[in-house]
Amino acid sequence: MKKLTLETVAKIAGVGIATVDRVLNERGGVSPETTRKVLKAAREIGLKRLLPEEYRHAWQIEVFLSNNGSSFFQQLVRYFSEVAGELGYRRITLHKTLVAESQPEKLAQSIIARSATRDGIIVFGHDYPPVYRALALCRSRGVPVVTIVTDLPDAERLCHVGIDQYQAGRTAGLLMSKIVNQPGDVLMVSGRFDYLAHRQRIAGFREVMMQRAPQRHLREVLFGLDQRDTIRTLLDSSLSRSRHVAGLYNTGMGNSEVSEMLRLHQLLGRCSYITHELYSVTHQLLRNDELAFALDQNAQQHARLAIDLLLRHLENGYQPDVYQDGKVALRLFTAENLE
Repeated sequence: MKKLTLETVAKIAGVGIATVDRVLNERGGVSPETTRKVLKAAREIGLKRLLPEEYRHAWQIEVFLSNNGSSFFQQLVRYFSEVAGELGYRRITLHKTLVAESQPEKLAQSIIARSATRDGIIVFGHDYPPVYRALALCRSRGVPVVTIVTDLPDAERLCHVGIDQYQAGRTAGLLMSKIVNQPGDVLMVSGRFDYLAHRQRIAGFREVMMQRAPQRHLREVLFGLDQRDTIRTLLDSSLSRSRHVAGLYNTGMGNSEVSEMLRLHQLLGRCSYITHELYSVTHQLLRNDELAFALDQNAQQHARLAIDLLLRHLENGYQPDVYQDGKVALRLFTAENLE
């Protein structure tokens, strides 16, 4: 087709030449309203070619998640696939890319590459300049982005989907302040220090503990960096140097290693232990009365909300509130309300 013809259709429809090309060659990713405009313009000028029917192809959505092997991200991968399957292949084609959290440059490069062929992006990422630049490029290309789990406050994004991480930390602090029933230190085990969610959880936990249990000595945070061997080594050393441990709060992965070290030091079931996410390990710890509380992020709701908000924007132009529309409710599990 001659470029002049494409330009004429684009001018009448009020869109770009690239959009006309996508509609006429059925490349997908164009809203029904825009598709109708392009086809109407093509008929008006008597375009001599077989025109496609007025339906859109499946939206091409890319989901970027961590490959850290934690139960939470394994659940997210599964739930995203389930939600996409429920919607059907005619409405959405879901692509998933797992990237190591220690490789922000690789994540940024992948985002840039995928944004050239995707209609929308859902991303879990950390506070690194390359990631912010990649999301700004998505914005310039007209590709909406939804951040998930941990927020990127300065990013060019449509909205954020997740729990209030600071509130989650404060909730853990409130629970700890009420259940610690013996003298001793309170230990904090955290994941990657570049993970905003971990920093927010620790900040909230520390703030409430200082307000409600100022007599408790909070030890320095043990940053396990989401590395199981590191978590084991740091905690073993800290427990060996602590004469009295009354409580332990773990913000991230590694509950197998944490419980192993607590058992080794004869503290499992004796000190107040609070952590995040309900999965096989924490489920059993709760059953055994070795874990007091598990604060769960509800991975399934993350997947449903992220896809729903992105599709509503692509199909109807809906502009969600940055935080309120994507807010996920924190779930609290004890031995008495296990699923």
